[in-house]
Amino acid sequence: MQPSDPAPERIPAFLAGLAFIGSGLDRAVPLRADPETRARLAQDPGTRFVAFWRGRALLDPGTVDPVTGAGLYPLRPGAPLLRHMVSDPIFLGLSEGQAVFAADLSGWAPEGEGPDPQAFADPRLWHPPGVPDSASFTELRGALTALDARAGELVAIARALMQWHETHGFCGRCGAPSRVTLGGWQRWCPACDSHHFPRTDPVVIMRIIRGNHILMGRSPGWPEGMYSCLAGFIEPGETVEDAVRREVFEESRVRVGAVRYLTSQPWPFPTQLMIACEGEALDDTITIDPVEIEDALWISRERLADVLAGTDPVIHAPRSGAVAGWMMRQWLADRRA
Repeated sequence: MQPSDPAPERIPAFLAGLAFIGSGLDRAVPLRADPETRARLAQDPGTRFVAFWRGRALLDPGTVDPVTGAGLYPLRPGAPLLRHMVSDPIFLGLSEGQAVFAADLSGWAPEGEGPDPQAFADPRLWHPPGVPDSASFTELRGALTALDARAGELVAIARALMQWHETHGFCGRCGAPSRVTLGGWQRWCPACDSHHFPRTDPVVIMRIIRGNHILMGRSPGWPEGMYSCLAGFIEPGETVEDAVRREVFEESRVRVGAVRYLTSQPWPFPTQLMIACEGEALDDTITIDPVEIEDALWISRERLADVLAGTDPVIHAPRSGAVAGWMMRQWLADRRA
């Protein structure tokens, strides 16, 4: 099958290491409105299914698939595990000319306990039947660097869409049950004929600088030693720059002047777009809002080097693959981006 449009240019080298971006997946949008072709593709031997179970992807660090990339364990049509699908598969697009779908296998019931829904990130692994011992349903936050760009883009799309469907089963206009259409990219209400589209929540994440220091904070419930750049949702009627200034002031009472855009990253936990910015602090006095954050502090460039090296006694190194750690490393290296 031929791609529906040219693949976009890959990301520049300075963005290397960011998860979920830069693979150039052909999303094959015209096929979303072609149920007959999608049904045929779902049975094609070359098709792959990206499997999820309760928000966790089926990963295998030893698998390098020519269609889905490295780190995923894709299923083929007819795989016994697919009988546990709780909804129609979501069409993700074409990769190397082959169709890729996402399958929600939440109907599978493992022996023993399931994931802890209250945990920030449950590190346990669940091994379903019929796959290699090395393959398991895994929390994505701890496996970002195990996926190459293509696998990362596929799981980011799949997880975000599944989360959206899970929380939007009813029409937001009239309250009636809605139906999945367009291969998983739309919900339609037969009661009032409303059409609903996947939700993406814009979030600003800020590298706030004052001289030789960077502002970092932690939220209640985070793992011990975890600090990051401040972040918050953009409100209606608000620019990116205003959101940066408002969020920083609300959380730390630090006022911010000039703001510039750095980059962005899809973050499917659950359906966010992280908009990375740098802001120049106008003062350095911190007064935290305990409702918003648990702690905030200024970190010198020298101490940040220890944090990133994993040698700081209090603050742990940031998670690889996330934009917060990328912003810290870029600043430490004195790069403008």
